[in-house]
Amino acid sequence: MSVPTFANPPETLGVATNGHVPPALEQEVRRIYARSPLYGQRFPLHAEPLQWSCYREIPALSKKEIVERGHQAFFADYAQIERGLAAKRFEYESTGGTTQSPMTVIMEEGWWNAQTERAYRASPILRPFAGRSYRKCVLAPVGCSSNLCPYEDHPFPHRYFDGVVYLNLSSDPFAFPETEWDRIVVELQATQPEVLEGEPVYLSLLARAAKKRGVSVPSLKAVILTYGKASAQHGARIAEVFPAAQVDLYGSTEAGYLFVGEAFKDNSQVIDANAFIELVPWRADLPDVFQIYVTTRDREAMPLLRYHTGDIVQRFPTGFRLLGREGGLYFRPDGSLVSPTDIDAALPAGFACWHYSLVQTGESRWDFHYVADHGADHPAVEAALATMLGAGVRVNAFRRKFIAPAASGKFALLKPLARG
Repeated sequence: MSVPTFANPPETLGVATNGHVPPALEQEVRRIYARSPLYGQRFPLHAEPLQWSCYREIPALSKKEIVERGHQAFFADYAQIERGLAAKRFEYESTGGTTQSPMTVIMEEGWWNAQTERAYRASPILRPFAGRSYRKCVLAPVGCSSNLCPYEDHPFPHRYFDGVVYLNLSSDPFAFPETEWDRIVVELQATQPEVLEGEPVYLSLLARAAKKRGVSVPSLKAVILTYGKASAQHGARIAEVFPAAQVDLYGSTEAGYLFVGEAFKDNSQVIDANAFIELVPWRADLPDVFQIYVTTRDREAMPLLRYHTGDIVQRFPTGFRLLGREGGLYFRPDGSLVSPTDIDAALPAGFACWHYSLVQTGESRWDFHYVADHGADHPAVEAALATMLGAGVRVNAFRRKFIAPAASGKFALLKPLARG
């Protein structure tokens, strides 16, 4: 039986022989079994040294199973949760993500801040901010969860916590009135952040608002694109107004931060201190494209073991590219893969927009919706995208004032038809 492949470097896992799991991974697996009764109920683990053959038999954990079983399944006694929340040893968040039902996530107090700092230390761009005070502004969905954003309408500066200002007070940035953008831009200027973090669509529209008002933020040293998939169009529009190094920081509320790298450079690396990430072959004709199974490290509440996130990654000599969700990728009739990166590459050189979404409406029909201040050359855009999608495809381009997010609050760059 072949040994599983991991995105972590070999030195992180350690050396093992005779078919045994490396010590660092085995220790984490056994810690997770000791902390959470869920895993022993699903698959009892023997006391002998763990072999790869046994490791592979541990069933992958899905979001659907977590939602169905409930967060209480991770604890021997539900009173543990109530006591922990009352004593502020635990925090909780509810995340919808791409699941139909919300998922409640229990995390130990301080866990999110600790794994965020580990993510910073794994990035050459963000490392200078780790372990010191600095100013940061966050613009993301109100229920962004991963930074425990405030839900109440607190006036500025009461949304200033440990150097972080949460700019957003409502959902869907396309629905913000000009007065709301006035407020956000003024708070951005007042804070003079070194780091700007947010969902790419929100940050792109923030760039538009700042550009319209003739505002710059010379204090900025880094822009973190997170919470959603960024397109090259987002990156370019943000860079025009906020010319700072851009970082792609990938993770989820339930798993924490997992990959970090320079935006659009295909060099994302695993945040080793946060997780072991198993690369699971996805399709035989795509040997460098994988599903990922995540095993969290040093997590007390709701530790995850072989957690199937539903995300797809592609391996390059320089590192990894996060392609997106399994359901958000398209396969041409010849079996080749289309991801948002292919859309970015296909768009004509002169094309510019604040956001776009390529939506499949039929077997060979697509609509390309984009938000821009000026109309594009639609025949050129349509022809370029149709050529990229494959023979016999027709694309219709539409300039929009807004593009609505999904019910979860997330935006999709590529929306193929659901396959049965």
